[in-house]
Amino acid sequence: MNSQTRVSIIIILILFGAFLLTLSGCTFLGNKAHKDIIYAKGMGAIPDQQLSIFEPKKPKSPKDVLIFIHGGNWNSGRKSQYNLIGRNWTKRDIVYVIIDYPLSPTATYKEMAEYSAKSVKWVKENIQNYGGNPDRIFISGHSAGGHLAALISIDDQYFQKLGMTNPIKGLILIDAAGLDMYGYLLDEKFPKDHTYYKTFTADQKTWKDASPLYHLHKGMPPMTIFRGGKTYPSIVLSNEKFIKAMQEFAPETPYEILKSKKHVPMITQFFNPWNKRYNQIHRFMESVDNKGSIVKN
Repeated sequence: MNSQTRVSIIIILILFGAFLLTLSGCTFLGNKAHKDIIYAKGMGAIPDQQLSIFEPKKPKSPKDVLIFIHGGNWNSGRKSQYNLIGRNWTKRDIVYVIIDYPLSPTATYKEMAEYSAKSVKWVKENIQNYGGNPDRIFISGHSAGGHLAALISIDDQYFQKLGMTNPIKGLILIDAAGLDMYGYLLDEKFPKDHTYYKTFTADQKTWKDASPLYHLHKGMPPMTIFRGGKTYPSIVLSNEKFIKAMQEFAPETPYEILKSKKHVPMITQFFNPWNKRYNQIHRFMESVDNKGSIVKN
């Protein structure tokens, strides 16, 4: 799950190629970027938290909204690394929102989740000013960001605390980490000074509270799940547990294993504006009705 260094190196290596691909696909045209908007004031050691919005240039009607939460082992990463993906999504008439959230050791996983939920609340209340439909909000995340996206989509406490009904219409997981932090931390038996104990504490009940696996229930937002065939063993194990548990609640949930993909390429593939995952995710979003149910053709 410790991937942020590799993410940064690979992003630097492919940036020029991705830039050329993007130019040739005209993805720098026809969109508007609104960067570094404060969605929540900081508290204590936690600074103000920001998001960026990528908006189709001339939307003729309110568009579906996709919020992305980046990975980085819960202790690193930043939204600006994924601007190219935001611009690619605008070519598909999607309003794309990329958020930052407070990182460990300044913040615990719960504070990260609380701020992630606050970003969704801000989007719900403001996205109509950027061409988005506040009633059509989807959320996605990679690695640690997948954990946070899943947690706030599934565990109702985060939006209840904000005095609102969960507004998320659908969830897209991309090689999500931490779906079963309880099982992972029990198995690994890390030393007491390990970074995960700063994020998740040493309390086993907290580990379970932090695990989306233990909050599954009827009436959750529909999901589509992608996993790398060559990703980290811990991600394989937790995703397999998760999809098995989903059989009780939503057995029709799409679950695709990309056999050749390692963990980092599971997200860097989206720098390619023609990656077929765009169409798959877009079709999933289109299949979800305004009540948050899959419409079967």
